[in-house]
Amino acid sequence: MTEHTRARTLVGTMRSLGETGTGAVRMEDRYDTDVDDLWSALTEPQRLARWIGQVEGDLRLGGTFQARFTSSWEGPGRVDVCEPPRRLLVTMEPGTADETVIEAELVADGAQTRLVIEERGLPVDSLPAYGAGWQAHVEDLAAHLAGQEPADWRTRWAELSPSYREQPVEPA
Repeated sequence: MTEHTRARTLVGTMRSLGETGTGAVRMEDRYDTDVDDLWSALTEPQRLARWIGQVEGDLRLGGTFQARFTSSWEGPGRVDVCEPPRRLLVTMEPGTADETVIEAELVADGAQTRLVIEERGLPVDSLPAYGAGWQAHVEDLAAHLAGQEPADWRTRWAELSPSYREQPVEPA
């Protein structure tokens, strides 16, 4: 997808997870790279730093790590599932009231790779903010894969926020 198309198109959806009072944000997009390259961008600290933030620690299955995202979020995480190069599941802030789960699934599609990222366990009333944030992150991933610098995250988040506030939250 081109940068111009990406800037006009929302790639995320939001849904309630029922009576838990939490919800999920799901991003789905295609990237002009193979599955192994995209997996590397999602799992190697030096590449993560180019599009989403600093990640340090034990990034093996069961390992724990510390992250600092460009969105200013900071906290611990744990690798719960690691099935290279297809599926990654991490728990952020494990064992706390703010615990969420981020799952990434990669599917080869010809010369492209389809990526689905979903974060679950988010407060329903904050889903639009998270939707705009995750879209800014996946756009920065596309820029990284294209050899470009990421956008200013806060500026892009502010641009996307009104569209995510207008988008309905799908029921459970």
